[in-house]
Amino acid sequence: MSAIKQVPEPQGQNPSEAPEGPGGSDMPRGTDGPHAQAAHPTPEHIAPEHTDALSGGLAGLPLRVRIWKRRALIVSLRVLRLVRTGLDKVFPGIRFLLRTLQRRWRRSLQFRTVLTTLLLSISSFAIVGAYLSNQIANNLFQERLTQAESETRYNVKQVQDTFDGAQVTDQSSVITLVYDTLNAVEGRGSVIQRRYVFEAMPEQTKPRNRWVESRASDQLTVSVIPKDLRAAVQDSGKDQFWASMQFPVGTEDRPGIAVGNKVTFNGTVYELYLIYDLDTAQQTLDEIQNVLWAGGAALIIMIGGIAWYVTRNVVSPVSHAAVVSEKLAAGQLQERMVVKGEDEVARLGASFNHMAASLQEQITQLATLSQMQQRFVSDVSHELRTPLTTVRMAAEVLYDARDDFDPINKRSAELLYNQVERFQSLLADLLEISRFDAGVAMLDAEATDIVQLVSHVMEGAAPVAEEYGSAMTLNAPEGSIVVEMDARRIDRILRNLVLNALEHGEGKPVNISVASNATAVAVTVRDHGIGMTPAEAARVFDRFWRADPARARTTGGSGLGLSIATEDTKLHSGWLQAWGNKGVGSNFRLTLPLKQGGTITKSPLQLEPADVALPGAVDRTVLVLGNPDTDGVPEGRQGTAAPRDTDVAPAGDVAPERAATGERS
Repeated sequence: MSAIKQVPEPQGQNPSEAPEGPGGSDMPRGTDGPHAQAAHPTPEHIAPEHTDALSGGLAGLPLRVRIWKRRALIVSLRVLRLVRTGLDKVFPGIRFLLRTLQRRWRRSLQFRTVLTTLLLSISSFAIVGAYLSNQIANNLFQERLTQAESETRYNVKQVQDTFDGAQVTDQSSVITLVYDTLNAVEGRGSVIQRRYVFEAMPEQTKPRNRWVESRASDQLTVSVIPKDLRAAVQDSGKDQFWASMQFPVGTEDRPGIAVGNKVTFNGTVYELYLIYDLDTAQQTLDEIQNVLWAGGAALIIMIGGIAWYVTRNVVSPVSHAAVVSEKLAAGQLQERMVVKGEDEVARLGASFNHMAASLQEQITQLATLSQMQQRFVSDVSHELRTPLTTVRMAAEVLYDARDDFDPINKRSAELLYNQVERFQSLLADLLEISRFDAGVAMLDAEATDIVQLVSHVMEGAAPVAEEYGSAMTLNAPEGSIVVEMDARRIDRILRNLVLNALEHGEGKPVNISVASNATAVAVTVRDHGIGMTPAEAARVFDRFWRADPARARTTGGSGLGLSIATEDTKLHSGWLQAWGNKGVGSNFRLTLPLKQGGTITKSPLQLEPADVALPGAVDRTVLVLGNPDTDGVPEGRQGTAAPRDTDVAPAGDVAPERAATGERS
């Protein structure tokens, strides 16, 4: 076999490039012989007018740059303003949507169940779909790789056998032989089965003249072959290697497998790479993935619909039961659940209806009994007024003539007179309670100075204070505090609190404080007597309650005073609260709004008195209730400074009807 003559082929040369000029010197690109100098004039050939124009253009360049910079800045600011406006409109909508979803999540069991089912279904489908897609892709690739390796071995053997048996000596015969052999490997027909890249190995130890340097199909180049694959083929002997790759076909890149081997021809070693197109397999995989996505979306929608239907059947009776329960709690005792079927939900509905009917019957009975009791108390109270008046008149006659009686009859006349007085007071309280229970108690509010009212109450209680040996002091600001209130009812509340403090004060001083803020006024009555226990404080406002049932009522109380005071406070939308400590005393606080219909947010006076050490209190701001130097003064107003409104309202302030803390005896 004659040696093949090496025919170098220019690589990457542009045919449009200009050839070298005469004498071997390179002509500048874009020039054409005699016109070269005209195309690139030197400075000495530039006309003066051209120089002036150029200088003027350069001189105006900075101004134009500044103008364009300013325009760019203005456009940027406008764009930023538009973006900010859009975000300002989008973010509130997103926040509203998130709040709606959060509120729906908290309040709807059906929404939580359906959404949780959908999220779990989507997660499960994503995991299973990713696994199936990966397995299918691996199987398709392995199948195509096995086929490619088998076909490559067969075709490389055919090429090598053809090259070994070739009897060609001229350049054209060599090129024709190589072209025909590689075309046979390509399997060109209606569809190209495989593509090839035929490249002489670089830096061969004993290179010989060769007429074929490189050859590739479909305008491919050796640059599409991965570098790792080329290195593996070049460093190996007769081994076969493969690698995944992408190669251009027209205007798109396709996935493929490149299988490389070495072949020799006329003493020269060549790299032969066969490239197998995986576009068909990729299309098949894409179709499978689309089917999986579509099937998964349909399956998720079906699962969501099923979950919604199932949860609706389960949650709807529960929701209906909740609605019926709310109506029953609101007093609509005739409401019942709709019962359908015989399953667990139906039995629950039937049991619920039975319970509702039983509760309605019992509540009706209790309401009827309560009305009968109220009517009975009212009727008895009214019927007793006439004979009680007669008995009182007779008791007064006997009481006035007691000095003419013997000691036994004299004592009997005194007891009769005192008990008739107490009986009359109890009857008046019963009539007042019956009006509260019947809902006919009316508030006759007018603007009144509460400080003057407190002073009037203290003057009326002075004889009782003198009897018990207790000094009363008043701590109030100078001037008046005008409050829209029913003076008769507030007088009754304060008189009851003061008399109770004197009765339980054990002869110790009683301090009365008055203060106001922007919305409310407060009056506290502090005694230093026997105090209250927590259990007693919890019941101090109950009707007919007494801390010690065996203890006699020395001042003739009926047991309804604090209960009536509580009802009077409710009519004013105020607070009546109690605090006590065993052996230390008690403190009652009345808080009223300055205006009728107003709302109390904080009481001007604190409930716990300042002279009691609270356990765990650190740096606590307290309210001084009285002046120790004036505690012995029996009555009147002491002090001129208004109480400070610096303490935090106690926890009891949130219970406007009743708040009792600490202890009381």
